[in-house]
Amino acid sequence: MTPGRAGRLAVLGGERAVATTDRRIFDWPQWTPEHREAMLAVIDSGGTSEWDVTLQFEAAWAAYNGVEYALAYPNGTAALQAAMFAVGLQRGDEIIGPAFTYWASLSPALTLGAISVFADLDPESLCLDPRSVAAKIGPRTRAIMVVHYNAHPAAMDELLALARQHDLRVIEDVSRAQGSLYRGTMCGALGDVGALSMMARKSFAIGEGGMLVTRDRAVYERAVAWSHYERHDSDLTDPALRAISGIPLGGVKGRLNQVAAACGLVETRHYPARLREIDAALRRFAEGLAGVPGVRLRAVDEPGSSMGGWYYPVVHYEAAALGGLPLAEFGRAVAAEGAWWAPLPDRPLHRHPFFQQADIYGDGQPTRLVGATRDVRDADGDLPVSETIRERACMGPWFKHDWADQIAAQATAWRKVAEQADTLLAARAAAAD
Repeated sequence: MTPGRAGRLAVLGGERAVATTDRRIFDWPQWTPEHREAMLAVIDSGGTSEWDVTLQFEAAWAAYNGVEYALAYPNGTAALQAAMFAVGLQRGDEIIGPAFTYWASLSPALTLGAISVFADLDPESLCLDPRSVAAKIGPRTRAIMVVHYNAHPAAMDELLALARQHDLRVIEDVSRAQGSLYRGTMCGALGDVGALSMMARKSFAIGEGGMLVTRDRAVYERAVAWSHYERHDSDLTDPALRAISGIPLGGVKGRLNQVAAACGLVETRHYPARLREIDAALRRFAEGLAGVPGVRLRAVDEPGSSMGGWYYPVVHYEAAALGGLPLAEFGRAVAAEGAWWAPLPDRPLHRHPFFQQADIYGDGQPTRLVGATRDVRDADGDLPVSETIRERACMGPWFKHDWADQIAAQATAWRKVAEQADTLLAARAAAAD
């Protein structure tokens, strides 16, 4: 192709496709005077370490998710750790999760003496591939950690069927999928328990915080026993748990600061409208990419399913359709046009030294293998999708407002680079001569 009406690529000296960007289209969180008033009311009351507002927030979040129980935490990692304990994960048990995710999806298992086992991704959704999970199940497998990666719902019907077949518990990490639906049910409400982060960059943001959701009273009570010691008397009915109540079983405190809880209570009322606008904006961007060679916004179009807040939208990239242009070079050219682009933020965990060799507690062997009956470590090439996905997918612009002109300009920049990929390749070849 030759530079046509779009003009010469900016990375080669041409004018940028995006002359100016109203940064408010990306601003997040969007706190209002209502949020500020609620947070200041907690500060003025002196009740930052109480839990009356937190109880209201939990009730509102449970209702929004269609579950009976919700339990707040100071961060998502604490919620995930509590979820693992709540489903009965113990020393020597194995939990299977995706190799490509944020580290907190599986690292808390080590604090329980459990063993993280990694499975590969479905190349389209970037969530757990049920076939890879099935191949990883062993005699000590007790749970599956399902991550709804960047808001895309995982293949829950297949994963839940696997769990039933092998008598496994299912934990859902919804830290990037708050508000995502899977066939009419909220992500997090499909398995035994869901856990999520609510830190400032998440689509449901309260500054810092986490939440656990479940329909199962026994799971809820074990989560309370783990780190909400001040609620043991009011919330525990299990005689075995009550017999050892008063001190958190995890030896840690799980209480959420009520300034964040007050923010969350207000945000719960605003969130559905925010999701609708974000979804409309990203759908508009997808339309702007229609027919562009080599790039496609990842989305879910199944009836009753949705992408929630689209946390860092994922764009699939096909280098072969662009003459073999590497994704990194494509991305640099998009950024030069004044458009938003970034590599995927995560890296494969299965080859990380933390999981491969770290002896955290001085056992004389990798902590991940303590109590293991098999070596669950993976070699290079064992999980090919996880190991190569950063070459074939990237992050697209995460719009918070459906502003047509701004979105069109961003899409034009992506289109401009894709349609002149051969020019980039030619320029690189010329520079090499």
